[in-house]
Amino acid sequence: MNLPNKLTIFRIILIPVFLILLLCPLGLPVGLNRYLALGVFIIASLTDCLDGYIARKYNLVTDFGKFMDPLADKLLCSSAMIALIDIPDAVISLPGVIVIIIIAREFMIPGFRTLAVEKGVVIAASKWGKLKTISQMAMIIILLLNIDTAVMKAVSVVIIILAAVLTIISAVDYLCKNKEVLKG
Repeated sequence: MNLPNKLTIFRIILIPVFLILLLCPLGLPVGLNRYLALGVFIIASLTDCLDGYIARKYNLVTDFGKFMDPLADKLLCSSAMIALIDIPDAVISLPGVIVIIIIAREFMIPGFRTLAVEKGVVIAASKWGKLKTISQMAMIIILLLNIDTAVMKAVSVVIIILAAVLTIISAVDYLCKNKEVLKG
């Protein structure tokens, strides 16, 4: 197993660690578990950047990586977003409707890609998809920071809206550019 695939598996292993730290006080001082969870989330997010970079630079792209890397990203972000819905000590809670929009897109596009493959069409990742992922990770990080100032509350609201908008744009972009897959 190559290094990028090991990083992907490591990211998946970090998901329950992140969730335990975020959702279980573990007898830690108030807020410390949130910051430890934040650290784990940032490390997991960085492995996403790193595994793709290494795989492309050193030609280590594998079928396992093509399947598991996006799945690991979706599991990480979806788990974090679900955990952040109405979390008790949140300065700004993540609205459930935003999470539903984002997760709906995360189910729809892989299904669409599967349909495309059956028709012999390969749908590459788009810049909108990458921006969507970056915005979601930034949103999660900002919400985990949980800073109670007027500026950070405003930044939190803006990044939540931005993540939702980029998620929708990304979905529309995939569907419009590949609408022939839906014909027949």
